Amino acid sequence: MKVLLINGSPHAQGCTYTALSEVAAALEADGVNTELWQIGQMDVRGCIACHRCRELGKCVFDDAVNQAQEKLRLCDGLIVGSPVYYASANATLTAFLDRLFFSCGAMLAHKPAAAVVSARRAGTTATLDQLNKYFMLSQMPVVSSQYWNMVHGNSAQEVLQDQEGLQIMRTLGHNMAWLLRCMEAGKAAGVPLPPQEERVGTNFIR
Repeated sequence: MKVLLINGSPHAQGCTYTALSEVAAALEADGVNTELWQIGQMDVRGCIACHRCRELGKCVFDDAVNQAQEKLRLCDGLIVGSPVYYASANATLTAFLDRLFFSCGAMLAHKPAAAVVSARRAGTTATLDQLNKYFMLSQMPVVSSQYWNMVHGNSAQEVLQDQEGLQIMRTLGHNMAWLLRCMEAGKAAGVPLPPQEERVGTNFIR
């Protein structure tokens, strides 16, 4: 089993990285392989709603988004980490996720996912809400912890002083590993995936 952890922060080893590293350590301790991928300084443009991904099976812009799609094909779970910018995820990560989930959201169905956020002080719950919506729109089971998945600090060193936050990260990692083992056991026992109806779209304007 393997979990991909995406660091949306432009700081490769900052606060968000520190939080994700704590999650990854807990996953590894439970026998789950991890890959921590930093995309925060990549040149990622926003979605232009061209719908070419429906024809191509991937985004028309061949960059980190398509790389992520290939990585996720080989992974059993996903964790996305972001700093808080104006009570939301940073722009690069938002553009990345918009295109990723629009181009391959169906492929992500039933893979467990979680969001992790870091802030100096506030805006964390709004950012968690934003990130969790990507998972919920794609039928991904959202993994929780003992409290909101957040750490606080203005530097990696300060995050290391947030003992409650670090414990929340470890609990999240263990919960993700437990759910993945449960799903593996279900597959071995022959439990099928939920039935999928043909999608129905209803417009509000008639």
